[in-house]
Amino acid sequence: MKKLRNEELNRKTVDEFRKAGKNPVMVVLDNVRSLNNIGSIFRTCDAFLIEGICLCGITATPPHREISKTALGATESVEWRYYEHTASAIQELRKQGYRLFAVEQTVHSCALHDFKIETGEKYALVFGHEINGVDQEVVDLCDGAIEIPQHGTKHSLNIAVSAGIVLWEVFRQYVKK
Repeated sequence: MKKLRNEELNRKTVDEFRKAGKNPVMVVLDNVRSLNNIGSIFRTCDAFLIEGICLCGITATPPHREISKTALGATESVEWRYYEHTASAIQELRKQGYRLFAVEQTVHSCALHDFKIETGEKYALVFGHEINGVDQEVVDLCDGAIEIPQHGTKHSLNIAVSAGIVLWEVFRQYVKK
C-alpha cells in the first residue's frame, strides 16, 4: 500500500473551495475559549464543505497565530462572521431559514445516530464553551439538541472532537442523498 503525496490528493485551491457547492450547514461557536479548538473547527469545516462559521462572544477571530497553527489555512477558505452575542447569530440564521440544533446533553436531546438530515433543509449546529457547553439561553433558542452517545466515565468530549464527529455524520448524510 503506497501512501499518497499531497499533490496526489487532488485538493481544491482556496478559490475552488469558495466557488464549490457547500453543504447547507453553518457552525456556531458559543463562547469557545481555546484558540486551538477554533482552528481545528475551521479545518474540519473546510474538510466537509461547510458553508461557514459564526464566532460568538469570547470566541476569538482570525487572524490569530494560535488559530492559524491548527487551521492550516482554513481561515482563508471557510467564511466566518463574528457576533458579540450568540443569540444574535441564532436570530439571523433563523431568519435565513436554518434549523438550529445545539450539540448538547439535554432532557430531550436526540442521539447523533438517530438525527436525520431532511432534504431541502438548512442546518445550524451550535457548539459551546469547553467547560460550560452551550449556554442555556442559546439552547432555549434552538429547535432541538443533538447528543453524541458516550459510554465511559467522562460526560463530554473536547469540542473539536465533537465538531469532527457531528460534522462527519452530517456530511455523510448529505453525500448519501
